Amino acid sequence: MSPAREPVSCAAEHAGKIPPQWNPDECGDGGGRWGKRCPSESSWRPGVVLGAKKAGPHDTNTPSPSAPKGFNPPRPPKNPSDCLTSPSVLQKLGKADETRDAAFEEMVANFNKQMTEGTKLQKDLKAYVAAVKTMHDASRRLQDCLADMYEPDWFGKEEMDALAEDTDTLWLDYHQNITDKSLITMDTYLAQFPDIKARIAKRDRKMVDFDSARHHFSSLQKGKKKDEAKIAKAEEDLGRAQKIFEELNVELQDELPGLWDNRVGVYVNTFQGLAGQQEKFHREMSKLSQNLNDIMTKLEEQRQLKKDGTAAAKTGDGAKSEEANHSDSASSPPKRPGPPPSRPTPSPDQRKKRVDSFEDEASVPDANTDSSTKTTQQSAVTNGSDGELPPGFIYKVKAIHDYAATDGDELELKMGDVVLVMAFDNPDEQDDGWLLGVKESHWVQNKDTSAKGVFPENFTQKV
Repeated sequence: MSPAREPVSCAAEHAGKIPPQWNPDECGDGGGRWGKRCPSESSWRPGVVLGAKKAGPHDTNTPSPSAPKGFNPPRPPKNPSDCLTSPSVLQKLGKADETRDAAFEEMVANFNKQMTEGTKLQKDLKAYVAAVKTMHDASRRLQDCLADMYEPDWFGKEEMDALAEDTDTLWLDYHQNITDKSLITMDTYLAQFPDIKARIAKRDRKMVDFDSARHHFSSLQKGKKKDEAKIAKAEEDLGRAQKIFEELNVELQDELPGLWDNRVGVYVNTFQGLAGQQEKFHREMSKLSQNLNDIMTKLEEQRQLKKDGTAAAKTGDGAKSEEANHSDSASSPPKRPGPPPSRPTPSPDQRKKRVDSFEDEASVPDANTDSSTKTTQQSAVTNGSDGELPPGFIYKVKAIHDYAATDGDELELKMGDVVLVMAFDNPDEQDDGWLLGVKESHWVQNKDTSAKGVFPENFTQKV
């Protein structure tokens, strides 16, 4: 049964909704009333356009071709009960007293804000987890590509395979942990919101029922003709409506503030768990990355060693050929030309003294015992490498043949002697095929170059 409608003027009811042919002055009793016949009712009704057929239920909002421009009859509600039971309609019709609870409205506003923020956080967490899954897939493909390219004879093939497996496992664990400890926690937190939202809506409906029952009971009590049976029934309905409303209201007022405060703990647990998993993942991934870097470094060293070995083999073949040439010419050292013009020719006595001096210097190492010689040579190699070197030092050579000095300024060599080659004070004094130097053993013991002399280059080999 449709609710009674308050009388309104015919002109107000039809204003803007009828063709201009209708004249509100023609309505009886100064404008007419709803429920009384309007003189123009025979020519116009809602849903009927002058000169057109009656509109159907599916085209009530579509003007007839004969209707004036801009005329649209009102569209009826899809569900009339929605309008009849809405709080605003009942309150405007005087069938309900509007109850306002500012504190509860603030709780509902906080609830809606909390649900919106939680839903957004859940969405962003899902996007993050999806990105981690994408990174996991990309890392797996990259590791598979490296494993396919890594040849079996390269360094660390087994370590590389184990590293790829550990990396994949680490990504898998990280993805699973953030899903369990962050995303699922957030899902559980948001799962309670739909039920609370439904109870809030139910509480609003029950509040309207309570207000309506209270208004009805009050109207019966204030009426001139009192019907005790109706009043008793209305009072019973009022008590039942009040009980249902207050139960829902008390539950929500106890629950909503606690839910609002719990959001902080949920956010803390979510992001602490996420940060902990990130820290653990990056720490373990750093170790795996360091292992990968070590393997790559050793692989490069292996490649360099192979490269150097190939070069050494080629150098060894060249050294054997050069040694053969030295052997062929060892019996006849190159003939030394006469002294250059800048070197004065010594007299016979000076030559004899000079020769005796060089012989005395050369005889010093021969006076030592064999064990002393070996110790001195071993010490010379070490100290000669790490200690000071004589002025003008260029490089070291090793005697591969014995050489007997034929002049006082020449250096006598025994096979195996190490000689420190020095630069000539005057480059013009250097003869082709001859070098200037001092024996390393003499330099280590005496730290002087008094025993230096020249010697044929083809009797030595660079160290």
